Amino acid sequence: MAQKMNVESFNLDHTKVAAPFVRIADVKHLPKGDTLTKYDVRFCQPNKAHLEMPAVHSVEHSFAECVRNHSDAVIDFGPMGCQTGFYLIMAGEPDVPATCELVEATFNDILELDAVPAANETQCGWGAHHSLEAAQDAVRGMLAHRSEWEQVMA
Repeated sequence: MAQKMNVESFNLDHTKVAAPFVRIADVKHLPKGDTLTKYDVRFCQPNKAHLEMPAVHSVEHSFAECVRNHSDAVIDFGPMGCQTGFYLIMAGEPDVPATCELVEATFNDILELDAVPAANETQCGWGAHHSLEAAQDAVRGMLAHRSEWEQVMA
C-alpha cells in the first residue's frame, strides 16, 4: 500500500469511485468546539471525463451565490483542480442526506438562472470566462443521477 498522504483526496482510490456522488472528504473539530465538514461534490468520473473551465467557473459562481439562499452554514464552495468536481465546506457535523438535499435545491436554482452571478469585470477576476449553458448542462447531468449521489464506490 502507498504511504498515506497529507491531502485526503490523494488517499482516495480514484479508480474505485463511481461519479457522480457527494461524499464526506474531511471533518475538522476546531479548538473552540466548532466543526467543519468538507464534502466532495463529484460531477465527473475521475480520469475519464472533466468539466471544461467555463462550466467550472460558472458552476462555482452560481452555486456559491445560490446555496446561501438555503443555508447559513456554507463556508465555501470551490473547484477541484482536476475539473471533476467541487469541494463544499459547511459548518456543522456531517450529514450527507441533508447536504444532498441542499445541493439538489441549489442545482435547481441554477437551472432557473438567466445569467451567471457576478460574471463581469467588476466582480470577477476573469469575467468573460463563463458559460451559463455549460454550467446548466453540468447541473442537469448531476440531477439526472440524483438517486446515486450517496453511492461513492463502484
